Amino acid sequence: MAYDQKKRFPGESDEAFPAPFISPPSPVTTIKPGQLPYTEIQKFFDEGYLVVKNFFTRDELDSCRRDIEVMVEQLAQKLFNTGKVKNLYREYGLFQRLTKLEEEYTGANILLFKYQKMPESIQKLWSNERILNLMEQILGPEIAGHPVWNLRTKTPKSEAVNIPWHQDSGYFSNESYDHMIATAWIPFLDATEENGCMEMAKFGHRSGKVAVHECCAGPTWYIMLAHEVMRDALGVDLEKHIIPEPVPYGGFILFNNLTPHRSLPNNSNDVRWSVDLRWQSPKLPYGFFGIQDGILFRSPGQPDLKPDWKAFFSVDRKLVWQQRFSKEGDDANNEFDTRITGPWIGKWEVVNHNAHTDLFTKITSG
Repeated sequence: MAYDQKKRFPGESDEAFPAPFISPPSPVTTIKPGQLPYTEIQKFFDEGYLVVKNFFTRDELDSCRRDIEVMVEQLAQKLFNTGKVKNLYREYGLFQRLTKLEEEYTGANILLFKYQKMPESIQKLWSNERILNLMEQILGPEIAGHPVWNLRTKTPKSEAVNIPWHQDSGYFSNESYDHMIATAWIPFLDATEENGCMEMAKFGHRSGKVAVHECCAGPTWYIMLAHEVMRDALGVDLEKHIIPEPVPYGGFILFNNLTPHRSLPNNSNDVRWSVDLRWQSPKLPYGFFGIQDGILFRSPGQPDLKPDWKAFFSVDRKLVWQQRFSKEGDDANNEFDTRITGPWIGKWEVVNHNAHTDLFTKITSG
């Protein structure tokens, strides 16, 4: 792809906002559990990401594993009861069972990805006091959960779960471009190069720009950022600063919404389960196209604040999106539909058409 500055799509912007992404706040004055040394906070702002090891306890993450097992069981029952698979595969554990379902029913991993019902164990990770103390070092004393989160169902050798290079703000509305949205990518096993750990573009955030993305990669709904665009628009040294980052169980990668990243292919025999959770200031736009606001976790003016999970989960993101754009009678509500679409597709040039982009065109043209 040639980088053509003359073509303009809604996601494109000539503005740059480096300061929120490269200038760390002053050190906190009160020491709390979970906080990192200030040198690590400086490294995060300098390099655009940080690998944090040994942060979560085994009990905290094992609880998430058990809840994911329940979700896989529910999916297996649904597929079995509708005749789409002939076996429940209960003899397989958390790291193989979804693969067996996927082998018999292509797209099982997508169905579970679309399910997006956050179990209580992941709610507890998101609102964990120690991670909020860490976020306070980055965002300040007022902290909200960003409405975009994902449980990643990365089955082995599946093109549907190979996420190409992108900046997170490429998926958000343009009003997200000028402020920090901090992400923790948390694996539920040791994430390695073999099973598809993250690959990061160090210093790729320092320009303060969101580069031109394209849509969509292969047979997927993912936007993509070309190597030459990363180099020319974001100043990424493609030889020195493209770095795979394995993460041991208990750790996570912390990065911002302008840092280019991707996931490597899963060439192992295990499902590489992970979740990505986000936080930002509640005073700034969430950049989710008006579909949903975030959830307030911490505010100095409300020392006894409890997250209002009921209000947050009362919003069905898919339903709001469809009510705004979908034509009556569209078949995207089929519970076994493996197509995924959303407003991010409309931000960028569609250079590869597939079932997901065709659905986007269908539901936005009526």
